[in-house]
Amino acid sequence: MSTLAHTMMTAARSADSSIVGPGELDRYPYGEAPAVDRPGVPGLPSWDGGDSDMGRVGRRAGGSRGRGLHGQLVQQLGQMIVSGDLGADRPLVPEEIGQRFEVSRTVVRESLRVLEAKGLVSARPNVGTRVRPVSDWNLLDPDIIEWRAFGPQREDQRRELFELRWTIEPLAARLAAGHGREELQQRLNDMAEIMGHAAGQGDSLTFSRADAEFHALVLQIAGNRMLEHLSGIVSSALQVSGGPAIGCERPGEHSVGLHLRIVEALASGDGAEAESAMRQLLGVHSEVPGAAEHVVPAPREH
Repeated sequence: MSTLAHTMMTAARSADSSIVGPGELDRYPYGEAPAVDRPGVPGLPSWDGGDSDMGRVGRRAGGSRGRGLHGQLVQQLGQMIVSGDLGADRPLVPEEIGQRFEVSRTVVRESLRVLEAKGLVSARPNVGTRVRPVSDWNLLDPDIIEWRAFGPQREDQRRELFELRWTIEPLAARLAAGHGREELQQRLNDMAEIMGHAAGQGDSLTFSRADAEFHALVLQIAGNRMLEHLSGIVSSALQVSGGPAIGCERPGEHSVGLHLRIVEALASGDGAEAESAMRQLLGVHSEVPGAAEHVVPAPREH
């Protein structure tokens, strides 16, 4: 095993289960700071039963790693909107939000701007800030992918992510054949090597992280900037949704073998073989029993 692969495996095993992006497998662990849990403020007007909704989401988000007030508020409001606790066209009153979560106007204003950029809310003069319908959401935003993993749309998200991957990754594998820069090809080799060693040790955490980076790298090597843009989304989707239905199957020789086939096909410039191996890899796990059972990791940093 290469020195790099050994370092990355060691680092990944010592880390928690938060999301990683391409190239981040060797940058663990992250430092953590205590979470902040802010109770509601008695006497505020309710948000149609807002006391229970706010309290429930506040407790759910209370375990977030090292968030500032801005990140916590984005997380809490985002989860409430995506879960349906705050439905479409629901008014969001900044003053009430500030009092409810005991944060400043600046924190509320910046948080709503982040949510507006994601398509979750809209702010208009004389109308105020309101929740937007699902059709307006940026469903490829990594945060929204994460928030959907906590709510009633969880299974729809898993299915949609798999269908997206089935559409783009075999094509990316074909396009990437023979086009990879040497350092990226070596990185693919490292990821496959890490997966092989992790499978032998039953280390599913390291396996899943190397798997996420492997698939993101294939999209980056394809030479299509739009596909490359999706690499971070695929990586986040794998880490958030996890499980055989979205990621690759559980660590095992068969999965590792298919990854190695892809590496070899890309190195030799055999696009048809790379595409075929990728389709087999994605197809294997689509019918794995118990695929709906998985654990969603801690929310990501902003």
